[in-house]
Amino acid sequence: QVQLVESGGGLVQPGGSLRLSCAASGSIFSINTMGWYRQAPGKQRELVATITSGGTTNYADSVKGRSTISRDNAKATVYLQMNSLKPEDTAVYYCRLIQVRRSTPYDYWGQGTQVTVSS
Repeated sequence: QVQLVESGGGLVQPGGSLRLSCAASGSIFSINTMGWYRQAPGKQRELVATITSGGTTNYADSVKGRSTISRDNAKATVYLQMNSLKPEDTAVYYCRLIQVRRSTPYDYWGQGTQVTVSS
């Protein structure tokens, strides 16, 4: 079992920055993908960014150029630095970890952290 604990959300003015963190604990395999997803009120959950244990990243077009995902494998922690925040970035941000063992996928989610961009 894996536990994911997010932190770093809050209220920020448009144009501001936030850094989200997600610490994983439990049975974590050496090869995995961690990522951030978000869900705004009345909308479906969507991908923000992902990063593999090897460092390959993927970003949604809506955040590309404004956000950077990174990870510290030794700490089993993934980060999301978000800059130039817009009101439309307001959402609950969820951390996700996906790992595979013997062809069986294991998919874990954190409980989410609220990000509100408003003046």
